[in-house]
Amino acid sequence: MPELPEVETIANDLRPALIGRQISGVHVLWPRTVAEPEPATLELLLPGQHIRDVKRRGKYLLLELEHGCTLIVHLRMTGRLELVPAGSPVLAGPHVRAWFDLADGGHLVFTDARRFGRLWLVNDPASVLASLGPEPLDPAFTPGVLADQVRGRRAAIKTLLLDQTVIAGLGNIYADEALFLAGIHPLRPAGSLSDEEIEGLHGAIRQVLNEAIGHRGTTLRDYRPPNGLPGAHQDHLRVYHRTGQPCLRCGTPIQRVRVGQRSTHFCPHCQLAARK
Repeated sequence: MPELPEVETIANDLRPALIGRQISGVHVLWPRTVAEPEPATLELLLPGQHIRDVKRRGKYLLLELEHGCTLIVHLRMTGRLELVPAGSPVLAGPHVRAWFDLADGGHLVFTDARRFGRLWLVNDPASVLASLGPEPLDPAFTPGVLADQVRGRRAAIKTLLLDQTVIAGLGNIYADEALFLAGIHPLRPAGSLSDEEIEGLHGAIRQVLNEAIGHRGTTLRDYRPPNGLPGAHQDHLRVYHRTGQPCLRCGTPIQRVRVGQRSTHFCPHCQLAARK
């Protein structure tokens, strides 16, 4: 699933290409793609609306429209937004779930091979996003905020980092990468972290996310930004997807375990299971 860096990259690519353009038509090919409202209502309400901005919240894309409503897109596993010219053969592709005609020509196409992605048209984004935790790159996300989120929690720190109500946008790849940078074992109970470790984890989270945004995200399978170029951060991963390879810091083979049904990668030497 695209995580914060990938969704941020998509928003950054779409923003200059979409701001000010008018939606002239909507075509929903797979009705369950639209979570809210009914597909026929979406097709009725969107034409004529201009796109005012493209933003991100957690792993969600937000297209803000001129009449105060917002089109929210969650890509999930295989969803993708692509700008194509009028008459593009992409429109006839087997995985197209919806597309939006643009008044000055071209289309914004939503494809989704596994059909898990969803669209919402809402007056208030909080109706969908209210449960999300703080944004890890927001200046308001301080070590103290992270400490409040983990204090007294018995769950493994990896499990907690994947909880979108704790931190918005962090997923499997960057949780593993941040824990490695911070030297924290993924199975450590969250509440056992010292203030010093929490501060180190806070800095590591921000570092790995900023690095990945700079590399336009991580492309391992399905993720492709709207311009079609893959991300490059897969060439800079320290532990994720490197099972059995030597740790870049100490040379110990990277191990993989399951944490909360998710594959989790770590160095058993650099990330001790308990504090000394």
